Amino acid sequence: MFNPNNMEKMMKQMGMDMDEVPATRVVVETADGKELVFESPELNKISVQGQEMFQLQGDYTEQDAGPDQEDVELVMEKTGASEDAAVQALEEHDDLTDAIMSLSE
Repeated sequence: MFNPNNMEKMMKQMGMDMDEVPATRVVVETADGKELVFESPELNKISVQGQEMFQLQGDYTEQDAGPDQEDVELVMEKTGASEDAAVQALEEHDDLTDAIMSLSE
């Protein structure tokens, strides 16, 4: 097992620098439309020869991401609907046009 002080020295010798990022919440949006929500995560930024990487640890919950905020705003603008109504229409319809039409009827 490594001594934390020895590990820090080794990292410095290799040109690595690690800083803790004081994050209270981290949300990762996945390609399949989900969100991984980390509450009280451990987030570290690691710099190696000009490259930056992040290490994220902690418990998370998986959620559906919901409609894109730009789409919600467009539906609200075109229909005069509230934000809640626009979100609901977008969740019920696969197509932006269909969501707008449903609120315009």
